[in-house]
Amino acid sequence: MSYDVFVLRFEKGEPAPLDSRTVQEVLGPYVTARDPGTGFLRIAAKNGGGEADLYIKDESGVAINHFGGNGIMNLISDMLRRLEAVLVLPAGTVIVDRDEDRRHLPLAMRNEWSVIVAPTGEEITRAIRAS
Repeated sequence: MSYDVFVLRFEKGEPAPLDSRTVQEVLGPYVTARDPGTGFLRIAAKNGGGEADLYIKDESGVAINHFGGNGIMNLISDMLRRLEAVLVLPAGTVIVDRDEDRRHLPLAMRNEWSVIVAPTGEEITRAIRAS
């Protein structure tokens, strides 16, 4: 997919930092290119499972674009779960791993955005296509 989605984390309705060690643990084995100056990473899942471009400037979030493939979507799902983070899509949709994660979202997101529970890579793909 060629638009940007964002991995963000919230606690009690406020932005919270991502654990950079966990980000590296999840993504490290899949990195095929890196530019530390821009925070760019290209990752590729094994066995033709897709690729993605990521931008990680600091612990505030991860931007993902040019992504697709079952392996990549499962990797994104694993990252969301391990970081206790959400995936923010364009046009007011947010994907959470578990229904109880809604309580951490800012009030405006909970009340005005479409919040979708999608705990697997396949379900995230369906949610993106439906949004």
